Amino acid sequence: MTQLTDSVANVIEQLAKLPGVGKKSAERLAYHILRVNKGEALALSDAIRDVRENVRYCARCYNLSEAELCNICLDQNRDQGLICVVEQPRDLMSLEQSGFRGVYHVLLGRIAPLDGIGPDQLTIQALVDRVKAGSFRELIMATNPTVEGDGTALHISNLLAEQPLKMTRLARGITTGSILEFTNKEILADALSGRQDF
Repeated sequence: MTQLTDSVANVIEQLAKLPGVGKKSAERLAYHILRVNKGEALALSDAIRDVRENVRYCARCYNLSEAELCNICLDQNRDQGLICVVEQPRDLMSLEQSGFRGVYHVLLGRIAPLDGIGPDQLTIQALVDRVKAGSFRELIMATNPTVEGDGTALHISNLLAEQPLKMTRLARGITTGSILEFTNKEILADALSGRQDF
Protein backbone atom coordinates (compact mmCIF):
# COMPACT_ATOMS: atom_id res chain seq x y z
CA MET A 1 0.00 0.00 0.00
CA THR A 2 1.32 3.44 -0.95
CA GLN A 3 2.24 5.65 1.98
CA LEU A 4 0.80 9.18 1.85
CA THR A 5 3.02 12.15 2.53
CA ASP A 6 2.39 13.91 5.83
CA SER A 7 0.95 16.96 4.02
CA VAL A 8 -1.52 14.92 1.95
CA ALA A 9 -2.56 12.87 4.98
CA ASN A 10 -3.08 16.07 6.96
CA VAL A 11 -5.27 17.74 4.30
CA ILE A 12 -7.37 14.56 4.02
CA GLU A 13 -7.76 14.44 7.80
CA GLN A 14 -8.82 18.11 7.94
CA LEU A 15 -11.27 17.81 5.02
CA ALA A 16 -12.83 14.69 6.58
CA LYS A 17 -13.78 16.82 9.62
CA LEU A 18 -16.20 18.85 7.48
CA PRO A 19 -19.88 17.93 7.87
CA GLY A 20 -21.05 15.48 5.24
CA VAL A 21 -17.51 14.70 4.06
CA GLY A 22 -16.32 11.17 4.70
CA LYS A 23 -12.81 9.79 4.24
CA LYS A 24 -13.32 8.88 0.56
CA SER A 25 -14.76 12.31 -0.29
CA ALA A 26 -11.91 13.96 1.62
CA GLU A 27 -9.42 11.95 -0.44
CA ARG A 28 -11.10 13.02 -3.70
CA LEU A 29 -11.05 16.66 -2.60
CA ALA A 30 -7.40 16.44 -1.56
CA TYR A 31 -6.37 14.95 -4.90
CA HIS A 32 -8.41 17.61 -6.70
CA ILE A 33 -6.52 20.31 -4.79
CA LEU A 34 -3.26 18.68 -5.87
CA ARG A 35 -4.36 18.57 -9.54
CA VAL A 36 -5.52 22.18 -9.95
CA ASN A 37 -3.04 24.95 -10.55
CA LYS A 38 -1.34 26.44 -7.52
CA GLY A 39 -3.22 29.75 -7.78
CA GLU A 40 -6.63 28.03 -7.63
CA ALA A 41 -5.59 25.92 -4.64
CA LEU A 42 -4.19 28.93 -2.77
CA ALA A 43 -7.34 30.95 -3.58
CA LEU A 44 -9.30 28.33 -1.62
CA SER A 45 -6.98 28.63 1.37
CA ASP A 46 -7.17 32.45 1.18
CA ALA A 47 -10.98 32.32 1.07
CA ILE A 48 -11.04 30.10 4.18
CA ARG A 49 -8.64 32.46 5.98
CA ASP A 50 -10.67 35.52 4.93
CA VAL A 51 -13.98 34.09 6.12
CA ARG A 52 -12.49 33.19 9.51
CA GLU A 53 -10.82 36.59 9.94
CA ASN A 54 -13.53 38.88 8.50
CA VAL A 55 -16.92 37.34 9.24
CA ARG A 56 -18.58 37.93 12.59
CA TYR A 57 -22.10 38.03 13.96
CA CYS A 58 -24.23 41.12 13.38
CA ALA A 59 -24.46 43.14 16.60
CA ARG A 60 -28.25 43.42 16.25
CA CYS A 61 -29.63 40.20 14.71
CA TYR A 62 -26.68 37.77 14.86
CA ASN A 63 -26.69 37.09 11.13
CA LEU A 64 -23.29 36.69 9.49
CA SER A 65 -21.69 40.03 8.65
CA GLU A 66 -18.38 41.65 7.79
CA ALA A 67 -19.36 44.90 9.54
CA GLU A 68 -20.99 45.70 12.88
CA LEU A 69 -24.45 45.38 11.29
CA CYS A 70 -25.43 43.04 8.45
CA ASN A 71 -26.93 44.24 5.16
CA ILE A 72 -30.43 43.18 6.25
CA CYS A 73 -30.29 45.28 9.42
CA LEU A 74 -28.99 48.25 7.43
CA ASP A 75 -31.83 48.00 4.87
CA GLN A 76 -34.39 50.66 5.84
CA ASN A 77 -36.84 49.39 3.19
CA ARG A 78 -37.59 46.26 5.22
CA ASP A 79 -40.64 45.97 7.47
CA GLN A 80 -39.14 46.91 10.85
CA GLY A 81 -42.27 45.84 12.74
CA LEU A 82 -42.07 42.20 11.61
CA ILE A 83 -39.33 40.05 13.17
CA CYS A 84 -38.64 36.44 12.27
CA VAL A 85 -36.74 34.22 14.73
CA VAL A 86 -34.56 31.49 13.21
CA GLU A 87 -32.05 29.01 14.59
CA GLN A 88 -29.10 29.54 12.22
CA PRO A 89 -27.92 32.01 9.54
CA ARG A 90 -28.58 29.34 6.87
CA ASP A 91 -32.27 29.33 7.93
CA LEU A 92 -32.34 33.09 7.41
CA MET A 93 -30.97 32.62 3.88
CA SER A 94 -33.76 30.14 3.08
CA LEU A 95 -36.40 32.61 4.24
CA GLU A 96 -34.75 35.40 2.25
CA GLN A 97 -35.08 33.29 -0.89
CA SER A 98 -38.81 32.94 -0.17
CA GLY A 99 -39.20 36.73 -0.38
CA PHE A 100 -39.61 37.61 3.33
CA ARG A 101 -39.07 41.36 3.80
CA GLY A 102 -39.11 41.80 7.57
CA VAL A 103 -36.11 41.64 9.91
CA TYR A 104 -34.58 38.66 11.69
CA HIS A 105 -33.12 37.41 14.91
CA VAL A 106 -30.74 34.42 14.74
CA LEU A 107 -30.61 32.29 17.91
CA LEU A 108 -27.35 30.53 16.90
CA GLY A 109 -28.84 27.16 17.85
CA ARG A 110 -31.76 25.67 19.75
CA ILE A 111 -32.31 24.55 23.33
CA ALA A 112 -31.14 20.93 23.46
CA PRO A 113 -30.62 19.71 27.04
CA LEU A 114 -29.38 16.29 25.89
CA ASP A 115 -26.59 18.07 23.99
CA GLY A 116 -25.86 20.38 26.92
CA ILE A 117 -27.28 23.47 25.18
CA GLY A 118 -29.37 25.71 27.42
CA PRO A 119 -31.07 29.08 26.82
CA ASP A 120 -28.03 30.97 28.16
CA GLN A 121 -25.87 29.61 25.33
CA LEU A 122 -28.14 31.13 22.69
CA THR A 123 -29.05 34.73 21.84
CA ILE A 124 -32.46 34.46 23.53
CA GLN A 125 -31.81 37.23 26.08
CA ALA A 126 -30.66 39.55 23.29
CA LEU A 127 -33.95 38.80 21.49
CA VAL A 128 -36.00 39.56 24.60
CA ASP A 129 -34.12 42.85 25.11
CA ARG A 130 -34.56 43.75 21.45
CA VAL A 131 -38.31 43.08 21.51
CA LYS A 132 -38.77 45.07 24.74
CA ALA A 133 -36.84 48.03 23.31
CA GLY A 134 -38.41 47.88 19.84
CA SER A 135 -41.81 48.45 18.33
CA PHE A 136 -42.53 45.09 16.76
CA ARG A 137 -46.13 44.21 15.95
CA GLU A 138 -45.46 40.54 15.10
CA LEU A 139 -42.84 37.94 15.95
CA ILE A 140 -42.71 34.88 13.68
CA MET A 141 -41.23 31.75 15.26
CA ALA A 142 -39.35 30.01 12.46
CA THR A 143 -37.43 27.48 14.54
CA ASN A 144 -37.23 24.01 13.03
CA PRO A 145 -40.24 21.72 13.50
CA THR A 146 -38.40 19.38 15.86
CA VAL A 147 -38.77 18.67 19.57
CA GLU A 148 -35.88 21.04 20.30
CA GLY A 149 -37.14 23.72 17.89
CA ASP A 150 -40.64 23.57 19.36
CA GLY A 151 -39.24 23.69 22.89
CA THR A 152 -37.11 26.71 22.02
CA ALA A 153 -40.12 28.49 20.50
CA LEU A 154 -42.23 27.71 23.59
CA HIS A 155 -39.50 29.02 25.90
CA ILE A 156 -39.25 32.28 23.93
CA SER A 157 -43.03 32.72 23.79
CA ASN A 158 -43.19 32.33 27.59
CA LEU A 159 -40.50 34.98 28.06
CA LEU A 160 -42.35 37.39 25.77
CA ALA A 161 -45.91 36.59 26.89
CA GLU A 162 -46.37 40.02 28.49
CA GLN A 163 -45.22 41.94 25.41
CA PRO A 164 -47.85 43.65 23.23
CA LEU A 165 -47.08 41.82 20.01
CA LYS A 166 -48.62 39.03 18.00
CA MET A 167 -46.62 35.78 18.08
CA THR A 168 -47.03 33.34 15.21
CA ARG A 169 -45.40 30.07 14.15
CA LEU A 170 -44.61 28.97 10.60
CA ALA A 171 -47.42 26.83 9.20
CA ARG A 172 -46.81 23.12 8.91
CA GLY A 173 -48.46 20.34 7.07
CA ILE A 174 -49.02 18.96 3.64
CA THR A 175 -47.36 20.79 0.78
CA THR A 176 -49.20 21.66 -2.40
CA GLY A 177 -49.06 18.77 -4.85
CA SER A 178 -48.60 16.10 -2.18
CA ILE A 179 -50.51 12.83 -2.10
CA LEU A 180 -51.97 11.86 1.28
CA GLU A 181 -51.11 8.18 1.07
CA PHE A 182 -47.40 9.02 0.76
CA THR A 183 -47.37 11.67 3.51
CA ASN A 184 -45.86 10.61 6.85
CA LYS A 185 -47.99 10.59 9.98
CA GLU A 186 -46.20 13.52 11.67
CA ILE A 187 -46.88 15.81 8.71
CA LEU A 188 -50.51 14.66 8.61
CA ALA A 189 -50.87 15.30 12.36
CA ASP A 190 -49.45 18.82 11.93
CA ALA A 191 -51.80 19.45 9.01
CA LEU A 192 -54.83 18.33 11.02
CA SER A 193 -53.97 20.36 14.11
CA GLY A 194 -53.19 23.47 12.02
CA ARG A 195 -56.17 23.23 9.71
CA GLN A 196 -57.76 26.49 8.50
CA ASP A 197 -61.23 27.67 7.51
CA PHE A 198 -62.14 26.81 3.92
